[in-house]
This record gives sequence, structure tokens and C-alpha cells, in this order.
Amino acid sequence: MQILDSGERAFAVSISGLIYCNPFLAERIEWERAALGDAYLTADEPWNVHPDRAQANLPALMERSETLLAAVATRLDAGDRLAARDRDLYEDVALFVLYHRFLPRFRDVLQRAEPAPSAGRRRVPFFREFVSEAKRLFSSRGLEHRSREDLAHLFACFFQIRRAFDQIFGCIIGVSEPAIRLRAHVWQSIFTHDMRRYRRLLYDRMNDVTTLVTGPSGTGKELVARAIGLSRYVPFDPKGESFTNDYLGAFYPVNLSALSPTLIESELFGHRKGAFTGATADHAGWLEECPAAGTVFLDEIGDLDPAIQLKCLRVLQDRTFQRVGDTTPMIFEGKIIAATNRELAEPMRTGRFREDLYYRLCSDTVTTPSLHERVASDPGELRHLVAHAARQLVGDEGATLAGEVEKWIDRHLGRDYPWPGNVRELEQCIRNVLVRGEYHPPRTGPGASSDRREALANDVRDGRLSAGELLRDYCALVHAQTGSYLEAARRLGLDRRTVKNRVEEHRREHGSAAV
Repeated sequence: MQILDSGERAFAVSISGLIYCNPFLAERIEWERAALGDAYLTADEPWNVHPDRAQANLPALMERSETLLAAVATRLDAGDRLAARDRDLYEDVALFVLYHRFLPRFRDVLQRAEPAPSAGRRRVPFFREFVSEAKRLFSSRGLEHRSREDLAHLFACFFQIRRAFDQIFGCIIGVSEPAIRLRAHVWQSIFTHDMRRYRRLLYDRMNDVTTLVTGPSGTGKELVARAIGLSRYVPFDPKGESFTNDYLGAFYPVNLSALSPTLIESELFGHRKGAFTGATADHAGWLEECPAAGTVFLDEIGDLDPAIQLKCLRVLQDRTFQRVGDTTPMIFEGKIIAATNRELAEPMRTGRFREDLYYRLCSDTVTTPSLHERVASDPGELRHLVAHAARQLVGDEGATLAGEVEKWIDRHLGRDYPWPGNVRELEQCIRNVLVRGEYHPPRTGPGASSDRREALANDVRDGRLSAGELLRDYCALVHAQTGSYLEAARRLGLDRRTVKNRVEEHRREHGSAAV
């Protein structure tokens, strides 16, 4: 028997589309319009800029959904039965209502959470209430029975969705189309493009999918990695009524360009006592420490030593590794996210980066846009980013500082300034204006590199540099030409860590964009 009439079915189809779509794409709004028709309210603010804003239509959607569920319940109690396709639609509407009824409680859990090892085992007291309400909506209506374990999985999925919203909005700031598109891409990296399949099959298999984040320096690649890594599925234990892992502390970033190959091996794989000079005790690396729901982030993967590239390839191929100085195989259960600001085609062509490793890394890719691209897309992007950063710096006086920064930019840089240092440079601009009332970017452009070479040559000819200053400036010059700490170290015959330290020293002396 057809319990749902045509209008109810059309509404349920729209709610079903709404709960499974990418919430950062325009399809979300299309589904809301389809559900509400003439009752749809246009939001005053951009609909995908903040998780708790642009919710003008939620009350109407909830009211209509609850009315539909009540009407179907009455018909079921009277002896009617749902057809298979209508049963699926009913359950989707029930999922929509169930999620939003408990959304404030999930928010409260996140607000009270602390990034400590014990945080993930804190009891969640409203799980019993969640089970009771879920069974009322499902099992008591003659639908498929949901076990406590099934509902624990649903509870974990709902909590993951809420965490993902918080992480994506907290890490990716902006109102421009590139920023919005980036949020949508990150959502897909977490849940894939098919949320139904994710909930059925993929929720505990995404550790097999490696994500490669690419983009210019200063565009927030680590923030993207953090948003993905801290939004992973964490199982819920229905007996202990708690999550099985700490959902805030399972992200392990490793900056590969800042460490020597020996230290990288030790940090990633761990080592046994006596494996090398200074190894005075056994040490567990991040691959060993990382739980199944955790993430190891390999920043600047393009600078990785070829010998360690092979070891990383083995981790990605068969999930095994060994501590340095040990032969006992260990299993890596977590997820790998890597990042690079370099095009890897040239290093692969010359053999400095393994092709087989690259194709293991790029099963999922995310590209962070430059600040110039974001501002060109929407002039309001710069104002939004300045206001956000100013609030982070000075709190309630953020609006005043933001006004000062914007005025300086308008008068001295112009709105078409290309921001070669991206968001990182903008942040330094704001700090410069805060401290000195001004910001003067170093000269960049076609002649800047030759100017630096000429200036260095003049300083050497006139004997104006100490040995340390000469090494500092020459390391910075070679790094600027190669774009890689690893390649600069190879050309100079130095340790990569030494090159990085000298380049950072040069930046502190001459400004972040000077090289």
C-alpha cells in the first residue's frame, strides 16, 4: 500500500537528498528549496561560511519532517505497511530529525572536550536517550530492528559529521568561491562523494586512502590536513558509553624539511636502543604511536630522502614498518596525509622522487588556492581574513586593528597587491601594523633574484660579511633558486637541517618574503 501521498513523498525525497549531499556545495540549497517551496527563506549571510549561521530554514524543515513522521506513525499503528522505497525515505527523514534533535548535545560534548589521552574515554551520558529515541522512530514502527551496536555506529557517524563541520570551518576561513570550494573538497576527503556508501562500508577503511595536499607556501596545507585528520571516524563503545579513542589528540605532524634523515627515521619509525649514536633507549615513532583513528601528516614530502621514500612506500603498500635497528615488523593502522608546495613532476623525472610513491600518495588530492586567487574571486575575502586574524590577535579590539590594516593596504599596497607570501604574509602584515603601524614587503619580481645575487657579491667583495652571515645569505639564495631544502643542501654539500636553519635565520633578518 502507498502510505505516502505524492506531496509527502516529494518532501521526503528532498530531505533524503539534503542529508546525503555535500553541505558546502550549492546542491544543499537546491534541496532545501525543493523541500520548502514558497516557504523557503533566503539567508542574509552566505549559506556555507559558518556552521551555525544561515540556518533560517531549519525550523521549517524540522516541523515538516516531524509532521510527516507523526502522520506515518499513525498510519502504521492503524495497520498500514510501508512499501520498500517509502520505508527508505521514512528512515532518511527520521535520520534528519534524530541528528538535529541531538545536535546541541554533540556541540556540548565538543565544547567540553580536552585534547588529552583520557578525553576520548569520557562517558557520553545522553547515548541512552539517543538509543531510546532512535528505537522509537525505527524499531517500534515495525521497521528493521536496530541493535544497540547499530545505533552506536549511527551515533559515531553523527558525532563525526558535527566534528567535521567544526574542523572544516575552524581551519578554512574565507567567503570567496575558492575558499568555499576548498571546504567542499575537504568534506569529500573525509566522507567521499557518496555518504550512503561511507556509512555502510567506508567509515573504517579511509585509512587506506592517502591524501596529498598541494599548493603554494603559506596557503594553509597543514590546516587542511588537520581538518581531515581530526574529523576521522571514531567508534563508539555502547557498553562503556564512550568513544574508543581521543578524537582531538590523534594528529601527528612531521615537518620533513626541518629534520635530518636520521631524525626523520627515528620520528616516523622509532628506534631500538643502540641503533645509532645517541640512541640511549628504545623510542616509539609516530607510526607506532598513531591509533587506527589517527593521522600522521608528512609535511614537505617532496624533500624526503630517497632511502626513506622507499620505507614510506612499504608502509603505504603493506602497512608494515620496522624500528631503526630492529627486524620485528609492526603494523601501521592509521592514515597518512602528505603535503608539498612543489610540482613533483621534475623530481620524478630526475629520479629524486619515486614515481611509485607518488602514485601511492595521490589516491586523494586537495589543492589549496593562493591568496591572490581568493581575493581576485571575491574582494570581500581580504576584509574577512583581516578581520578574523585581527580578532585572533587582539580580541575585542579586532575591528579597530582590522580598520588600520585595511587602511594601510589601501594606501600603500593597493587592493591588487599579489600577496606572494599568501595568507602567511597577510598575517605578518597584520602583526607589522599592530607593532609598528606599517608594513613594507620586500621587493619581489623578475629582478629580485639577480638583485640579491649582486648584493651578496658586493658584500663578499667588500668584506662586509662574517663567515656565519655569508653562509646564511648564500643558503637563502640557493634555496630561493631551487625551491627545495633538499636540493639546496645537495648543491651546497650541507645537511638539509643546516640549510633550513640558515634560511629561517635569513628570513628573520630580512623578512618572510625576502627569499
